[in-house]
Amino acid sequence: MSNNSSQEIPGQLVIISGPSGVGKSTICNLLVERLSNAYLSVSTTTRPQKAGEQDGVDYWFVSKEEFGKRLKADSFLEYAEVFGHMYGTEKDKVLAALEQGRIVLLEIDVQGALQVVKLCPEAKLIFILPPKQADLQARINDRGRDAKEDIETRLAGAGVEIAAAWQYYKYMVINDDLEQAVNEVVDIIAKPVGE
Repeated sequence: MSNNSSQEIPGQLVIISGPSGVGKSTICNLLVERLSNAYLSVSTTTRPQKAGEQDGVDYWFVSKEEFGKRLKADSFLEYAEVFGHMYGTEKDKVLAALEQGRIVLLEIDVQGALQVVKLCPEAKLIFILPPKQADLQARINDRGRDAKEDIETRLAGAGVEIAAAWQYYKYMVINDDLEQAVNEVVDIIAKPVGE
């Protein structure tokens, strides 16, 4: 994909990462509403489906065996184990959207982003930061969908992920004000690749 891919593939790949509870999903959904040619990639996961989640909308939910088959078939652009569950981005859907000239949004973690950048060095990496660590904890608690142990694990992992992001990501956006954060991401997407 990286061999003259900007000439062969007219679309743009944008990776949105950040710790749990920072507002990545909300920002991605608002980007899809605002940008007429945006495509939000839906990850495949072995995580159990939570109440209110829809297969194919929130995630593609598959068994560990099915995920393993897709992994062996080289179906993933990237994959990672996060909090004991596998997550991956299906290569075919992303490539099809890029070939249509669309802005493809990948909401993935740093580990997955680094895999994608090896294949697609022109991808824009945007990391969403909370204004303060305390805000992140409050946001995760307010979601009301995570067990106490999961919250502690997510908060512990946030520091590691933020440190890695400072090393690898070109763009950092603080989600203190949602509208401002979305506007900043739109401006980043509008910049020519490499700027």
